[in-house]
Amino acid sequence: MTQQDEPREIPIEEPEAALGSEENERAEETASDAGAIATEDLEEEIEAELASLKDRFLRLQAEFDNYRKREARERSAAWARAKGDLVQKLLGTIDDLERVTRLDPGKTPASAVIDGVSLLERKLVATLEREGLTRIGEVGEPFDPHSHEAISTLPAPSAEQDGTVATVAIPGYAYGSQLLRPAQVQVYEYSATR
Repeated sequence: MTQQDEPREIPIEEPEAALGSEENERAEETASDAGAIATEDLEEEIEAELASLKDRFLRLQAEFDNYRKREARERSAAWARAKGDLVQKLLGTIDDLERVTRLDPGKTPASAVIDGVSLLERKLVATLEREGLTRIGEVGEPFDPHSHEAISTLPAPSAEQDGTVATVAIPGYAYGSQLLRPAQVQVYEYSATR
């Protein structure tokens, strides 16, 4: 066997054996210090981010509170303007009513007063209809329990009139899709046994 064929031993030193015990302790302390520093840095970052998120949350909450208050003020102001607009449209009718109350009963015939009040009623109803008011309850229309209140029934002259409005005691009113008051009506009821 030649020298090349012979196996050689290569000494392998253990890392701990290679370093002296003092150096080994310093390396461990350094690694420990580096881990502690990294942990402290991470904790600081997390705390800074948490503080930032808390601040952002508080700002958003304050903005939302301000938004709610502003919306309530604007809604209140819009409602007040709407009521003011309606009252302004009724002022002419109020003026006419005031003129009627100033009539001299001794010089004004009752028929003239009735004609004047009738005109005022039409003017008032026309103004409210332009604003969305709808009158409910017409003679001859089918009875609808959702918009009519039957106060009594009357015998129907024919089968075709069964379930229709015979008379309107008090008209009903709706504003848009909201029923303000149902119409009080008498309803025809047909009976074949007459």
